[in-house]
Parts: sequence; C-alpha cells; structure tokens
Amino acid sequence: MPTRALLMEFIGTFFLVLTIGMCVVPPNATGSMAPIAIGAVLMVMVYAGGHISGAHYNPAVTLAAVVRGAHPANQAIGYVAAQVAAGFAASLVALFLKGNPTPSPMSIDLFPALLAEFLFTFALAFVVLNVATAKATANNGYFGLAIAFTVVAGAYAVGGISGGAFNPAVAVSLAIMKIIKWADIWVHLVGSLGGGAAAGVAFKMIVHEKPATI
Repeated sequence: MPTRALLMEFIGTFFLVLTIGMCVVPPNATGSMAPIAIGAVLMVMVYAGGHISGAHYNPAVTLAAVVRGAHPANQAIGYVAAQVAAGFAASLVALFLKGNPTPSPMSIDLFPALLAEFLFTFALAFVVLNVATAKATANNGYFGLAIAFTVVAGAYAVGGISGGAFNPAVAVSLAIMKIIKWADIWVHLVGSLGGGAAAGVAFKMIVHEKPATI
C-alpha cells in the first residue's frame, strides 16, 4: 500500500474533522452555516486527494468501495487506521484551539438516529460509487461537488436527529469533542457502516460493470 495514499487519507480526514470541530464546538460555533463549511472542506479535500488515495476520508466509504470491488480489501485496514488516527488528532487540535471547552453532549432518540445515520451514509457512499467508480461518469469534473453536497444535505436534514456524522471516524471524533455521548456511539458506527455496506451491494445490483479502483 503506497504510503502517500495513507498520508493523503490522514490529511483529508484531519481537515474534515478539524473543520467540524471548529464549526460545532462552542464557543463561537457557526450554527446553521456549519454544514456549508464542512461540505466545502470535504469538497476541496476530495479534489486534492482523489487522484492519490481515492479521497475516502471515511471508513464507511472504504467499506462501500471494498464491497463494490473498487478498493483492495487488504488495504482497507490501513485506510481506516489513517482516517481514525486523523480524526483523533484533529479533535485534540480543535479542542485546544477552542480553549478546551466542555460542551454538553446531544441527546438522541436511538432508533431515529440509527436510521438517519444509515440512510444518509448510504446516500453518501452510493454517490461516491456512482461518481468515482462508474464507467459512465469516468473523468468527470463534478465528483467533489456531488460528494460534498450529499454531506451538506444530510447534515441539514438529520443533523438535529443523529448529529450527522455519516462517518465512523467523525463519530469517534464527535465523542472525543463531547458533541455526542460515548454510550451512543454504537448508533453511529452501526448505522454508518451498515449504510456503506448496503450502498456497495445496491450499486452492484444496479450497475453491472468492472469497477475503477479508488
């Protein structure tokens, strides 16, 4: 596995989580504008790293790509390790920059939150597979916009229900930053990984072609 790919996954995930932390952790949280900033940083990092690592920045996307056959299974653990490590590091930096606040974690209704995380992670991973691995969309210039705006839409639609992680590495980071409760993190892990796996299966059922590797 190329070291540069792991480094790119670390960098992209780091800035995604750092932006999330700076936008949602008090003081000076950006409120309703947070999804725009988060989508923007995801977009630019996807464009920056797509040609290097595939720009997953999300264990659920990596899982979807493996299920789809667009990413080598033996490289998945390295990708996930880089993503989670980046999220951990970015969480600490965000807390430091914010003055180490102690926000009150959000309370969630478990089943609606689980369903929300599943559905919008499915949407995110399904979009990634369509714009980054399908022959019909090969070499398109809009893949970063499509991926980013899926996250923006999800954050606005269900952020108040689940926290809008759609990403196991982000979920761990939100718990570190005390935005969600550690006791509830299984909801985000099960929902997002289930959504990613389901997206891979759905894509294979709908699009019958040899995948491009991401």
